[in-house]
Amino acid sequence: MKKELKIAPGIFPMPVLMIATYNEDGTVDVMNAAWGMAQSMNHLKLCLTESHKTVKNMKKTMACTISLATKDLMIESDYFGIVSANNVSDKFEKSGLHSIKSDKVDAPIIEEYPICMECKVLGFEDDGTLVEVVSVKAEDKYLNSDGSINLSEIGIISYDPYNHGYYIIGNKVGNAFQEGKKLLS
Repeated sequence: MKKELKIAPGIFPMPVLMIATYNEDGTVDVMNAAWGMAQSMNHLKLCLTESHKTVKNMKKTMACTISLATKDLMIESDYFGIVSANNVSDKFEKSGLHSIKSDKVDAPIIEEYPICMECKVLGFEDDGTLVEVVSVKAEDKYLNSDGSINLSEIGIISYDPYNHGYYIIGNKVGNAFQEGKKLLS
């Protein structure tokens, strides 16, 4: 029998997105956001409130990068979620991570995160910010011989809104568009 649970703000697993922008003075700002979703093949919706420094920065630069948090960077990733750039102006420097400037958009790429999407901000709506992914970059060591991403090796984490926990994603259990064929006659 199923038990009714409280409604949590999201669907599990939720991605742990590291959204990076430049502050007015050119320093790096990164925030942790779990409320992001695909809108189409190259468009994402980020459900962020206006109070975030990152949103203020995106309104000025109309750009951001989005990296996927990993187990190896869980401490830094969580730190970016519990410390506000509105209160701690040098929070990125305190993380010990490094950045380079994107060659596609006016936003930083955090070097330590293995996957990064470079995004143009398309607009701001009541329920979030719409971005277009213009480029995806991944570390060579996490790519298969055919150029696809080897998720089993990266240690990407997801967020559980019911228990406020992080969980690793990556154990492949089947092949999409193939497993269901076992029921075809």
